[in-house]
Amino acid sequence: MKLGWRAALALVATATAAGFAAAREPAAKHQGHVPPKVDLGAVATPDIATVPDTPEGRAIKYGYELVTATYAHIGPEVAQTEMRYAGNNLTCQSCHLQAGAQVYAMPYVGVWGAFPQYRARENEVSTLEERINGCMMRSMNGRPLPHDSREMKAMLAYMKWLSSGVPVGASLVGAGTLAITEPARAADPARGAAVYAETCAACHGENGLGLRNGRAGDAKGYQFPPLWGPDSYNTGAGMYRLLTAAAFIKNNMPVGTTHAAAALSDENAYDVAAFINSQPRPEKADLDKDFPDRRKKPVDAPFPPWIDGFGAAQHKYGPFEPIRRKLRELDAAAAGPKAP
Repeated sequence: MKLGWRAALALVATATAAGFAAAREPAAKHQGHVPPKVDLGAVATPDIATVPDTPEGRAIKYGYELVTATYAHIGPEVAQTEMRYAGNNLTCQSCHLQAGAQVYAMPYVGVWGAFPQYRARENEVSTLEERINGCMMRSMNGRPLPHDSREMKAMLAYMKWLSSGVPVGASLVGAGTLAITEPARAADPARGAAVYAETCAACHGENGLGLRNGRAGDAKGYQFPPLWGPDSYNTGAGMYRLLTAAAFIKNNMPVGTTHAAAALSDENAYDVAAFINSQPRPEKADLDKDFPDRRKKPVDAPFPPWIDGFGAAQHKYGPFEPIRRKLRELDAAAAGPKAP
């Protein structure tokens, strides 16, 4: 049976409002089918060396270079000042490990088919280009890439290639990060400092400023990136949120760790993330504009405004369950009484 145009528009609006999460489950539900489930751990990573020397292949390979050696192409030390889009010398794979292929390290695999998607931070449906530029302005502490630039096209080509074989709209197992079991307490930065000294300092330095491949100014980046200080991610980055950082650390650090054999306990990851994010770093302006629907603001977003009555310290360090309870109460109040 064919839908009338009003019914079809209503169906699209309902799916959009529900949100295009990576799994796209709400959209799929309204479309009347269950999306295929794809375990990213079982997806073979294609070999960049096999990419042909064609116009598309060259774009893919340049995208790979941008992800793995960001500092050398668009970093703050490159010779061409107009190409200085990144404001620090991190790489995209500082967070998206193994060039965006590592499971539960915010992989790019499958991301091509997950956009456009609803994002609460903007409270609207965003494109993949907009998502990339969110990273550019936050994790890379820089400025957005023009959508029609060679660099943006190359990143898109690389992500599409890396997503080969993953159906559009698939439910992705291994996407994002794998949440920790939160301790029922506030995180302890002082305890985290001890965890950092024992587990992290050997690579990232006692001062957290990382280990360079060369010298400052040579556009060669880092062997191990800085975790705080002027050359690290800013306060608007997802990694500045405690639960995101703790999940990433637990399942991926020290380098070489995977979620299948974590080196740190949930408590240690929770506390060391708090210690790292208690240290100084660049400040992102206009964070009050993030999450305009305040009820959708993550409980660990450590910047105002909030509507739940809890202060900055609890939003930064927890405990987070009382905040969730309050937000559920606000949601219930906004929904009104249930129909008899």
